[in-house]
Amino acid sequence: MGTKVNIIVGSHVWAEDSEIAWVDGEVLKINGEEAEIQATNGKKVVANLSKLYPKDMEAAAGGVDDMTKLSYLHEPGVLQNLAIRYELNEIYTYTGNILIAVNPFQRLPHLYDPHMMQQYKGAPFGELSPHVFAVADVAYRAMINERKSNAILVSGESGAGKTETTKMLMRYLAYLGGRVATEGRTVEQQVLESNPVLEAFGNAKTVRNNNSSRFGKFVEIQFDKHGRISGAAIRTYLLERSRVCQISDPERNYHCFYLLCSAPQEEVEKYKLGNPKSFHYLNQSNCYELVGVSDAHEYLATRRAMDIVGISTQEQDAIFRVVAAILHIGNIEFAKGKEVDSSVLKDEKSKFHLETTAELLMCDPGALEDALCKRVMVTPEEVIKRSLDPYNATISRDGLAKTIYSRLFDWLVDKINSSIGQDASSKCLIGVLDIYGFESFKTNSFEQFCINYTNEKLQQHFNQHVFKMEQEEYTKEQIDWSYIEFVDNQDVLDLIEKKPGGVIALLDEACMFPKSTHETFAQKLYQTFQKNKRFVKPKLSRTDFTICHYAGEVLYQSDQFLDKNKDYVVAEHQELLSASKCSFISGLFPSLPEETSKSSKFSSIGARFKQQLQALMDTLNSTEPHYIRCVKPNNVLKPAIFENVNVMQQLRCGGVLEAIRISCAGYPTRRTFYEFLHRFGILAPEALEGNCDEKVACKRILEKKGLSGFQIGRTKVFLRAGQMAELDARRTEVLSAAAKTIQGKIRTHIMRKKFLSLRKASICLQAIWRGRLACKLYDNMRREAAAIKVQKHQRRHQARMSYKLRYASVLVVQTALRAMAARNEFRFKKRSKAAVTIQARYRCHRAYSYHRKLKCAAIVAQCRWRGKSARKELRKLKLEARETGALKEAKDKLEKKVEELTWRVQLEKRLRTDLEESKTQELSKLHSSMEALQAKLDEANAMLVKEREAVKTIEEAPPVVKETQVVVQDTEKIDSLTAEVQELKTSLQSEKERADDLEKKRSEEQQANEEKQKKMEETEIKMRQFQEYLRRLEEKLSNVESENKVLRQQAVSMAPSKILSGRSKSNLQRSSENVNVSSNDLKTTPETNNMSSPKKEYDIDDKPQKSLNEKQQTQDNNEVLAYWLSNASTLLLLLQRTLKASGSTGMAPQRRRSSSATLFGRMTQSFRGAPQGVNLSLINGSMISGVETLRQVEAKYPALLFKQQLTAYVEKIYGMIRDNLKKEISPLLGLCIQVPPFLVRKVFTQIFSFINVQLFNSLLLRRECCSFSNGEYVKAGLAELEHWCYRATDEYAGSAWDELKHIRQAIGFLVIHQKPKKTLDEISHDLCPVLSIQQLYRISTMYWDDKYGTHSVSPEVISNMRVLMTEDSNNPVSNSFLLDDDSSIPFSVDDISKSMEQIDISDIEPPPLIRENSGFVFLLPPPE
Repeated sequence: MGTKVNIIVGSHVWAEDSEIAWVDGEVLKINGEEAEIQATNGKKVVANLSKLYPKDMEAAAGGVDDMTKLSYLHEPGVLQNLAIRYELNEIYTYTGNILIAVNPFQRLPHLYDPHMMQQYKGAPFGELSPHVFAVADVAYRAMINERKSNAILVSGESGAGKTETTKMLMRYLAYLGGRVATEGRTVEQQVLESNPVLEAFGNAKTVRNNNSSRFGKFVEIQFDKHGRISGAAIRTYLLERSRVCQISDPERNYHCFYLLCSAPQEEVEKYKLGNPKSFHYLNQSNCYELVGVSDAHEYLATRRAMDIVGISTQEQDAIFRVVAAILHIGNIEFAKGKEVDSSVLKDEKSKFHLETTAELLMCDPGALEDALCKRVMVTPEEVIKRSLDPYNATISRDGLAKTIYSRLFDWLVDKINSSIGQDASSKCLIGVLDIYGFESFKTNSFEQFCINYTNEKLQQHFNQHVFKMEQEEYTKEQIDWSYIEFVDNQDVLDLIEKKPGGVIALLDEACMFPKSTHETFAQKLYQTFQKNKRFVKPKLSRTDFTICHYAGEVLYQSDQFLDKNKDYVVAEHQELLSASKCSFISGLFPSLPEETSKSSKFSSIGARFKQQLQALMDTLNSTEPHYIRCVKPNNVLKPAIFENVNVMQQLRCGGVLEAIRISCAGYPTRRTFYEFLHRFGILAPEALEGNCDEKVACKRILEKKGLSGFQIGRTKVFLRAGQMAELDARRTEVLSAAAKTIQGKIRTHIMRKKFLSLRKASICLQAIWRGRLACKLYDNMRREAAAIKVQKHQRRHQARMSYKLRYASVLVVQTALRAMAARNEFRFKKRSKAAVTIQARYRCHRAYSYHRKLKCAAIVAQCRWRGKSARKELRKLKLEARETGALKEAKDKLEKKVEELTWRVQLEKRLRTDLEESKTQELSKLHSSMEALQAKLDEANAMLVKEREAVKTIEEAPPVVKETQVVVQDTEKIDSLTAEVQELKTSLQSEKERADDLEKKRSEEQQANEEKQKKMEETEIKMRQFQEYLRRLEEKLSNVESENKVLRQQAVSMAPSKILSGRSKSNLQRSSENVNVSSNDLKTTPETNNMSSPKKEYDIDDKPQKSLNEKQQTQDNNEVLAYWLSNASTLLLLLQRTLKASGSTGMAPQRRRSSSATLFGRMTQSFRGAPQGVNLSLINGSMISGVETLRQVEAKYPALLFKQQLTAYVEKIYGMIRDNLKKEISPLLGLCIQVPPFLVRKVFTQIFSFINVQLFNSLLLRRECCSFSNGEYVKAGLAELEHWCYRATDEYAGSAWDELKHIRQAIGFLVIHQKPKKTLDEISHDLCPVLSIQQLYRISTMYWDDKYGTHSVSPEVISNMRVLMTEDSNNPVSNSFLLDDDSSIPFSVDDISKSMEQIDISDIEPPPLIRENSGFVFLLPPPE
């Protein structure tokens, strides 16, 4: 291709380099046949002219998409073009209609998306950038238009991307010929999903590739007359069976073994598997995992692919049972037996794996052991059973494993084909061949021999196709090509497959003789092919041999050729597995007919593979081929690395350089007339003058330069090898001469331009300098005038500042003196006034102290005199009562005991009678009991009043000393007391006997009433409830009556109340003047105070009312509102405890609407109920005396009116705070701590309920809210609220978190995974028990996953929801799926009173306003 004629000094050439294959540079000098080159990498290279190739300096910066467009079609040009395009991520390049695909080792999704498929659909070949879709589209269009089958051949070495390229081809063909799914799966889906299944069982990690196909695959996709996919078939070739039993580091066995070891735990336990390191077939290499690949995920993907291609669940279980059995077979080890050349199981571990294998294969363990350790030899006389030594037993074990795996792989292929189905009526098909590329390793065995034999066959087909294309091109351009020779590799194919002297024939012959070894086979090869130029015998080996393939020499090791070529099943293995109880395993090894078993015809892998390959070639010859050559740019499997030497080797192995040689044998350089004239028209300008034809002008230029051998076609100029470089050399000379002329002219122009520029610059410099001098002179004159002016203004400024300073000082002194005089005068007046005040206060204090001392002294004297008199009288009474006290005390005890027993008996009788009465009479009995209690209470009160009056008269009566005859009276008293004692003893004895009788009766009645005890307890509870209800009902009636009275008074006295409220200020002043009263005045009863000063009662609600009206105007200030809410609720509680309704007893309750709807009504109910924590209690109808209790006063009209207004204020302030907090929740949370915790809990409960309603309704009404990402966002917010509730504790948060149950369950449903697997029962009872069916249906139908693209619940669940919704359609409540916000007041005064702690009012000091105003005297504690 290169020649020394077209290389001159200055030419840019390519030279060979040992590191990077080719290096570009410029020729510095030529010494005979040697040329010195300055390379672009800085090195100097000396090379022979015949080994140099010209470099195209005008090539496009981004390379060309079709390498037939290169000016120089040679190895370095092709390599540079591929490297340039690879750097730009342009991985596809054409060479004619051959596509070269360079593996990018990274994902390029933009190249394979549906938009890209749409672009290439129907586009002419070459119009768009090179792509695998373009090749598939050309094949599909040719099949449709010409009604001829097509084939696409994908080849390349391991790791070059053949499998991925095949997937892309099948995806595009499925896109073009896809159809609507039938029975759930389409043909194209099954074809595409067959790839993961075949990859799992036929691919493995090798040194060069993590997912290398260890078998050849030819996929026939059948089309109907409309161009739709109607069927498909998969043909496989030469599965590498030896990999099952033997692998080398760092390779891996087939993927399926590792996938099964990473399966879910229940399946691993089912097959008794474990870590891959524990199995002999897997631990021969230290590589168990692939980087970036999850075996567990791939296992599930393989299972799904099996479902799609039509493999049932039972068949899948059987497949993986066979895979597990193969792993256990590999762990069976043998040791020497007792007999000679016999073997037995090595240990218990081997026995365990043998039994596990038998269990998985469903065969007899003893028969399995015999099949591995023994052989049966059939002779005419007898049947002989021969034992195997451990080595042969191990070979038998490995042979069984390889046979089972090979049958399993063949069954998978047949199952996929039968599941996909073939269209017998189809006339057209497109075949996609994914075949292993040319392989040459350090150790090459029988598999590499078959692979390279296949590539030789395909290369011959490729060369014929390329030569045919060249012929078509020449015929199209009407040029002579009869002398071009065809490059053929038939001699290599004859060496391999020729009968009877080919390598395969000799191998089959050696396998048929039992005593043949690999040494005898190698010697036979040496003798047969010693004169063949394609066969080489190594010097240092007696069993190896070398074959010179089209891609280079390969050294084969014949050690295992004989074993790997044998294709037969051991009779014992066949008999064992055909008798398996598992139908799947017995189907893999069907029983052979008797004629077949007796036949001794030999079958080999090589012969069978040769037949398959010949059938494949027949198929390819009947189709229109299209070629895709896959190239691996580097061996480290990383992107952006382009190794020139590695790529060149692959181009040679792939036949690309062979195609270039075919092109170079003819006319490698082709240019259209326009391109040729545009580039080489300067060589003969006269040829372009006038209106000369382009074809004639091209011929003139070539003839002028003395070239021969070229051809002029219809549209192109065809040049022989080297002629393009010759023309470029002549063109370079013409351009060099023109460049010299241009350089002379341009240098003259540059010097002239430089002179004019210097002259212009000197004139400009002089002008600038003179202007600079004038400017300096002017600047000096300005500075002098400015200095004089500045001095003048400075002097004036200093004089004015001195004057202002003196003026200000004088003013300051005058001001200070006047202020001092004023302060002295003020201080004197202040002291005088203070002295007068002190004197007045002191005189008042002295008079008050003297009065208090006199009063105290009088009281002390009176107390001492009265105490002395009382002690004397007490002493006398003690003497009289000393003897009768003991008897009275015993009598009192007996009377109390009798009364207690009598009361118990009466109580039991009354309870027994109450149980027998009906519920309708219980209320009347309760009324009667209440009347009896009221009568007793009246009697007790009357007796208490009498006793108090008696005590008071006794205390006030003066002591009287009477003279009595003690002896007589004492004797009579003793006699009378003795008689009384006797009577009491008699009565006591009778009472004891009566008590014993009653005790017996009580025990009998107690036994009789044991069965009715539960009913009695329930009755007691009901009685208490009825009593409580009756008491509250009476209080309600009295309260309603009081309110009616208040309303009537309010309607009658509206005007007088205004007048009285206007006089409140004067009344308060007058009441403050009368504060200083004596202690006797303080004992006045509340009734007299209320009657004596009626005007003061109307004054109590004036100031609080004005203050509350003022504070309500600041509705946005929650801090002020919270303060007033706390004070108002506390004041309301105190009023309710201290006021009682007037005239409530004896009045008949009138029928009117219930007052419990308002806060005042609820407060009335709760306060009348004596809540817990408040120290107000009644015992026998009377109030406990002491400081701990409060006195209740009659509630007049003004007090009740003020309480009613205060209730309205509490409701209004609470509503303001709640509404403000709904507007601004977060910033104002801290302001609620001033309110009682009970109110805070209620506020947060309603706020959280408001949040729940708003979020949940927006979720049901807006679809953008019902997404997975929005669910995660709201879930994060809910987590923050839950954390806040935890920090706020139950004291303030309360049950606010429970108010969010709707939105919490809805969000939990949105963010869960695997929704289609959830049933309606799990969703409605476990996940979302609070939500209704309507709400669940709306969420399920509006849900969309914007993050992972998952689906909502299954269609079955949706249909069940519709059925339930239809059943509930008559229920109007169930039809509403939105929530309503509750804005009512959520508490009553009873709740407030229960929430507050017990307060001892006696310890609280009343404020001055209450102490000074006599109208609040009922709030003051009673005096001691």
